Amino acid sequence: MVEIIVRYVHFIGIIGLGATLVVEHLLISSELTAQQIKKIARIDAVYGISALVTLTAGLLLWFVVGKPADYYLKNWIFHTKISIFILIVILSIYPTIFFIKNRKSNLSKISVSKAIPIILRVELTLFLLLPLLALMVARGYGSF
Repeated sequence: MVEIIVRYVHFIGIIGLGATLVVEHLLISSELTAQQIKKIARIDAVYGISALVTLTAGLLLWFVVGKPADYYLKNWIFHTKISIFILIVILSIYPTIFFIKNRKSNLSKISVSKAIPIILRVELTLFLLLPLLALMVARGYGSF
């Protein structure tokens, strides 16, 4: 039963990641008001929490309640999946810093770097690969 709960929490974290990325992408524009930045910063905080929940549950599945750790360690697709997850987290640092720095701004309009929507699109695209890779690992593909 513990494994089922951990998997469920892992899925909830993944759904939270996807949902917050989509919402951030839909709300971002070239200029934002301080109120809009505050809203996106709150959504970005939920994104961060979702990433931590996903990571924690994933590590529990890897080392505690899931298949033996060797099953994952000997799978190149799993390593690819983890690398993509880490890349998504790294890419999210720049937008997160921008939202944190500007959430308390008094300016009427805040100009948004053109890189931020591009980064969000790249994150979303990479995020789409994760379920496919997870399914492949679960079915035994990629084992050395």
